[in-house]
Amino acid sequence: MSESLQVLVVDDEPLARSRLRTLLGDCRSPGARVSAEAANATEAMEALRRGSFDAVLLDVRMPGADGLALAQALRGMPREPAVVFVTAHSEHAVEAFDLEAVDYLTKPVRLERLQVALQKVERTLAARRAPAGEPQEMLVIQDRGRTERVPLSEVLYFKAELKYITVRTAARSYILDASLSELEERHAPQFLRVHRNALVALRAVRSLERHDDPEEGEGWAVRLNGVDELLAVSRRQLTAVREALTR
Repeated sequence: MSESLQVLVVDDEPLARSRLRTLLGDCRSPGARVSAEAANATEAMEALRRGSFDAVLLDVRMPGADGLALAQALRGMPREPAVVFVTAHSEHAVEAFDLEAVDYLTKPVRLERLQVALQKVERTLAARRAPAGEPQEMLVIQDRGRTERVPLSEVLYFKAELKYITVRTAARSYILDASLSELEERHAPQFLRVHRNALVALRAVRSLERHDDPEEGEGWAVRLNGVDELLAVSRRQLTAVREALTR
């Protein structure tokens, strides 16, 4: 996408809107332009009725309907904008990602971090605009005497356990007779190795956080959208995981 992203900024604080307008003006890859501003959810919906936007930069706490309620209302619009929450209240991050927000920025927003969020917006829009007829990549899994086709896009992680691979989706787990190395080679770059025994879907990673593992002691782990468990990140893979999450 070569054109600047068209952005709607929604925040009840004029100074916050002004700072975002300045930061967006400094973004280059991709560029962005503030096409409209709104101080509350009602004004935002009116702006969305008048025009279309690539992205909405959305505060969470506002008078009246909050940002989470507005994000819920945006889902399923004919040309649904990508949502990036921008707020001082990090405790809402889990709810934000449940609403399929593209990113979650905490105030004060840094230019570098905003640029990363816009790159995620760009990738999200490109994926939505891909031809609908493209075939999905499938895993063929033998399960209890029957053969199942599981879309690769639904897989959250692969984990090596004993002689088999656990394939985890948000709905359930499967057992696959394969090697983790084969899967890593076949499905890169959609999947990232975080540990000698685990590959995770990059699109599903919610956060990288400190974690005290009973077996490996204090370290790091990734949290994925769709499942409650954390997956340990080995010291060897930590740098690669950090770099992948900021691309």
